[in-house]
Amino acid sequence: MRCAVLLAALVLTWPLEPAAAAAPLASATGAPGSVSHAPRTPISHFVVLLQENHTFDNYFGTYPGANGIPRGTCMPVNPAKGHKPCVRPFHIGNRSIVDLDHGDFSARKDLNGGRMNGFVSAQYLRSLDGQQAMGYYNGTDLPFYWNMADRYVLFDHFFSSALAGSYANHVYWVAAGMGKAINVAPKASNSVPPNGLKITTIFDRLQQAGLSWKFYVQNYDATITYRTLRHLTNANRASQAVWVPLLDIPRYLDNAALRSHIVDLSQYYRDLRDGTLPDVAYITPSGASEHPPGSITTGQRFVRGMVNALMASKAWNSSAFMMAYDDWGGWYDNVKPPHRDANGDGFRVPAMLVSPYARQRVIVHTELDFTSMLKFIETNWNLRPLTGLDATAGSLMSAFNFREEPRRPEIIPVVRVVSALPGSAGRDSLLYSLYGLGVSFAIATMLLGRRLSRIWSSRRWPSGGPHGAARPDGDLA
Repeated sequence: MRCAVLLAALVLTWPLEPAAAAAPLASATGAPGSVSHAPRTPISHFVVLLQENHTFDNYFGTYPGANGIPRGTCMPVNPAKGHKPCVRPFHIGNRSIVDLDHGDFSARKDLNGGRMNGFVSAQYLRSLDGQQAMGYYNGTDLPFYWNMADRYVLFDHFFSSALAGSYANHVYWVAAGMGKAINVAPKASNSVPPNGLKITTIFDRLQQAGLSWKFYVQNYDATITYRTLRHLTNANRASQAVWVPLLDIPRYLDNAALRSHIVDLSQYYRDLRDGTLPDVAYITPSGASEHPPGSITTGQRFVRGMVNALMASKAWNSSAFMMAYDDWGGWYDNVKPPHRDANGDGFRVPAMLVSPYARQRVIVHTELDFTSMLKFIETNWNLRPLTGLDATAGSLMSAFNFREEPRRPEIIPVVRVVSALPGSAGRDSLLYSLYGLGVSFAIATMLLGRRLSRIWSSRRWPSGGPHGAARPDGDLA
């Protein structure tokens, strides 16, 4: 039974109609005959979150209907010496974990020329526990995420864009490529360029079109940029410059108008409250990133807070919230990534979409990556692609159903609840009634069979039966 009180608390105000939400964009259409940048779909607010370091199989490898962990999987400890000994996938549960190596070297060892059999050995080469790479979580550990997938859209062929770690993938996330490190030879790397990065981003396109955007950063510290990394005393805070590539691009630091778009995550909640959520919003976490050995429970609470706040706002009726993970984090995944450019793709990562227009309980199998997010922005607001990668990327459109009215917001439970397939209440009642009749008939048949069996046995074995006869529960007597 739904909790009407909680739902009422969630829906604080009626959502705007899509046409009304799109009205402020009229200024972006320019003079008659100019290119219009009004949204082409009912989505006027696209919110994107990038969490940290998990593969699809690590989070959804046992999710029903998804392309998950194949039966019989066993990863060789040393592929050069054959298939045995090997490590089978196992449920992590409450076991403690470490941060597996997830640099360029381990990525290529994991891939192993396309054989996808180096996940255990790569970690041993880094003096880490290679067996951990084969661990996975399930719906008991990730109740909120599995409940979200039940109600909205799960992508099971979403890849990170680079066969590398966090930095390279975050740059692809905003720019569909690696750009050029200033005064340094260009290459995919896990390092922030010491002299900054030269690249065109999706935010340049939005700015030129007069569209609104913000980059929300959890625990934002404006003093941490590529220029200050070498002087940081707390190395853990250096991740801000890795996860927010705009802080590595000189013009976003030197131009006050551009820099004003990079704000603390607390502004996201104020913008939802005040009705000022931008057209495009990027979000990067800090302590709630789920980066191992960080807490996956804390990460789920973090995401739930953002999703619920969006559902409770006036922006809900014209919004889409999409989340993914920046790289594989060293964990096993069974699907070989495509080869789209010199740097990738990387391994599959979890990705989900929540929107009033998202299809319900659907697993999308389309081949996608971070540049697909860029492609959606470019398609929806009529912007030029940044590179050939976003121009040819897989489309997110199959995850939406714009023919139906927007769905009302509904609280996603934090306790695992296996939802029924979409259907009418009348049909469900009929199915449950038929199911009840079937169960009653089966029980009656079983009892009658047992009665007849006892009568038959008493006639054949008056002593009570042979030694070792099977009991009804399948055990031996």
